Amino acid sequence: MKPLALVFLALAACQSSHPAEQYGFVARLGNDTVSIERVTRRGDEIVSDEVDRFPRVRRRHTTMRMAANGTIEHLEMDIRTPSEPSNQRERHVTVDVSADSVHITKRDSAGTKKIAFATGGALTMPHLPQMYSLTDLYFGAALKRAVAAGDSVVLRQYYIDREFDRFPLHHGVVRLLAGNKSELHHDWLAGYGDATFDSLHRMLTYSGARSTYKVEVQRLTTLPDVEAIGERFAAAETSAGGMKQLSVRDTARATIGAATFAVDYGRPLARGRVLLGDVLPFDEVWRTGANAATQLTTSAPIMLAGIHMPAGTYTLWTVPRKDGHADLIVNKQFGQWGTEYDRKMDLGKEPLSVDTTSSPVEKFTVSIVPAGARKGTLLMEWGSFRWSAPIVVE
Repeated sequence: MKPLALVFLALAACQSSHPAEQYGFVARLGNDTVSIERVTRRGDEIVSDEVDRFPRVRRRHTTMRMAANGTIEHLEMDIRTPSEPSNQRERHVTVDVSADSVHITKRDSAGTKKIAFATGGALTMPHLPQMYSLTDLYFGAALKRAVAAGDSVVLRQYYIDREFDRFPLHHGVVRLLAGNKSELHHDWLAGYGDATFDSLHRMLTYSGARSTYKVEVQRLTTLPDVEAIGERFAAAETSAGGMKQLSVRDTARATIGAATFAVDYGRPLARGRVLLGDVLPFDEVWRTGANAATQLTTSAPIMLAGIHMPAGTYTLWTVPRKDGHADLIVNKQFGQWGTEYDRKMDLGKEPLSVDTTSSPVEKFTVSIVPAGARKGTLLMEWGSFRWSAPIVVE
């Protein structure tokens, strides 16, 4: 037998000596599935098929080769994005990680982009929040280095998708907790992600409840039909007229006498979730919507819930209370992301009137209801709660 044939037989025998491990992950935002994945691992080789809508629908086929230290030393990913321009729908990404650098090549019919980063020898892993086999490996690589509860492991992270092409390496920290648990924080995560593991450091669950992306993830032992689910996701996106944000941006406008008002805000969906005390933790400042901070612009001086506001633009923040009350905060800063609340810029804080809606409100709604030449009401409704504040035009 020729030497080359012997090499191929040896490689095949080596691979067959490792039984295939098959599993998957499903990520849900309330009662909505936002990603689903099927994974086959044989020794150091991993193959994944995944579809997500974050919010754009993307299909991914990924092959990975693992290093002995738990990192991904080679990754290839084919990405199909039906809603992108025709020259960007198909993308092939190749990543090679060495002891001190990471080399990334991103190729589509629009061209090729090559990126190289020096890692300084740091543990380096991909960050792609909607693909939870990568989160599983991210935790696993860190936990190989953690010894006792309380240990923290610092990682560097690189990015796959087009919208992150301009960003450098960022930092992440995994901290080992007692009871086969761990938490994750990184530069793109406002808050902490929490994971549970089995004795082999395989991720069983992941929760974003302590972050602003409140996804719940489970490991699957029954393999999902990724192709069929991907077709349904793509069909739903097409029927909706294209990609839609998970929380759309909207503007509520009103006129009271000679004063004009505009509220610019994000509109998250309830998605079957418990809102007060869960999605909106008690006694914590909420952005009063989603994504960028909620902005109120008034053309005239007003009193809002007893807070004097000169004409201008402000941000509105709210605090739900465990006793059923809620507070309104008016802040002088505007134009910032909703995680960037600066209490030093507060103009005032006053209690809101609290009521219940006649029927559940699926999409968070802000409105201004005029009540005469100088008065009106600011209303905020979601699920079963209704908060309101009186407006008086000065």
